[in-house]
Amino acid sequence: MTSTIKVNKHQNACGTNIIQRCGTTTTIGSGASNTLVMDGSAVTIGRCGGTVALASGASQTGFGRTGTVDWQTGSIKTATFTAANGEGYFANTSGGAFTMNLPAGTAGNIVSVVDYTNTFQTNGLTIAPNGSQKIGGIAASNILSTEGQSVTFVYVDDTEGWKNIQDSTSNITGNPNLVASVTGACNTLVTAPCCANVKIATFTGPGSFIVSNASQIAANNTIGYMVIAGGGGAGAGDRNGGGGAGGFREGRNVPIDNFTASPLVANAPTNAVTVTAQTYPITVGGGGAGGVYACGGVNGVNGSPSTFDTITSAGGGYGGGDPSNPGTGASGNSGGSGGGGGIFGLSNGQTGPNAAGNTPPVSPSQGNQGGSSQYITNAGSGGGGGAGAAGQNAIGPAPGRGGDGGAGVSSSITGSSVTRGGGGGGAGDNGPRSGGSGGGGAGGTNCGPAGVSGTTNLGGGGGSSGLNTSFNGAAGGAGGSGIVIIRYKFQ
Repeated sequence: MTSTIKVNKHQNACGTNIIQRCGTTTTIGSGASNTLVMDGSAVTIGRCGGTVALASGASQTGFGRTGTVDWQTGSIKTATFTAANGEGYFANTSGGAFTMNLPAGTAGNIVSVVDYTNTFQTNGLTIAPNGSQKIGGIAASNILSTEGQSVTFVYVDDTEGWKNIQDSTSNITGNPNLVASVTGACNTLVTAPCCANVKIATFTGPGSFIVSNASQIAANNTIGYMVIAGGGGAGAGDRNGGGGAGGFREGRNVPIDNFTASPLVANAPTNAVTVTAQTYPITVGGGGAGGVYACGGVNGVNGSPSTFDTITSAGGGYGGGDPSNPGTGASGNSGGSGGGGGIFGLSNGQTGPNAAGNTPPVSPSQGNQGGSSQYITNAGSGGGGGAGAAGQNAIGPAPGRGGDGGAGVSSSITGSSVTRGGGGGGAGDNGPRSGGSGGGGAGGTNCGPAGVSGTTNLGGGGGSSGLNTSFNGAAGGAGGSGIVIIRYKFQ
């Protein structure tokens, strides 16, 4: 037979509770003013897997320290104070220098302090020993004057006094600046050679611009960019049009980063790109193929567009080779810059049409129109339009010649001046014509060199070709591929 004794409380002879149970709480002891003593060779408090906690505001003695301090996060120091053993302090000297007085030290005492506002380099914190006690063997004060510094002192003995056992002079903070990376073969991210606080991301092929951290300075998140599409291919056959340059678009955030830009630049807030922490896919347009002769004039192929965020640059228009209607000439095609016109379909005394640039229209303009063809006794084709100028019209009468490609424009977005976006040169009965500055391919001539392709990653238009040595039409030059460049402040 089992027995059960049930009680709510145990009292001493004086009637004071020693053990009492109330709800789920058991209290041992006889009040806040009385001492509870547990005697024995071993005393175990708690159970396996349980937790023993000190009540809020309670303190412990006799357990020893583990070489750490209790950080006083609720009491940021802004004026002279005296430290206590076992405590760590956050010192805010942004309002002026002050002093931390060390306590009277005994062996094993420990005190720590850290630069709360990273201002020790401007307003230092003086560490003063107590009386004649020493810091590192010298009875004198010391000043902490390094930004972000934190130190820990342990009192060893009266010979050396307080010894600094830990001194961190690194200033580790969250990065307040724009942080980005790039993906894609051959794409690069470098510090600009001109500017120690600017990075340049260059995309010569597809990839991504990945912003992992936006700047805490909002204005620095509006960045500089250049987006150039692929140039158009030239027409094939006898004296057909040069390809137009790929569309050229550029943005700049003045006065945050006032680099030397092209005449086509859009200063923020016009066409501004403001980034946030996300991934931005990048498309770099390829150059259009040149036309290939097939018993008559053949058009080239438009270049492909390049894109970054909200900015799209249109591919360059192709150079004309195949007339849509007899008697009108082979019109080039519209695009970022228009392609030059060809002579197929023209009769003696006729002039062909121009092809528009800046198609679709944006402001500032992304390019210019192509040149027109002309057949007056002798013949010539029009040059492709460039980012900075229209393609030149063919010039007659005899001896006829083609038109030069339109000029590109220069920009120092990468830290050095580079000209991009030249139109392809036309071809004529009299000599090859020049491609526009900035990657435009040169035009060919009868029985002479074939048209030259536009330059890779400059968005140049392809150069036109004349008749080859067999008096068949030669192939037109291909357009050059585009490029995307992103420029931003990283510190």
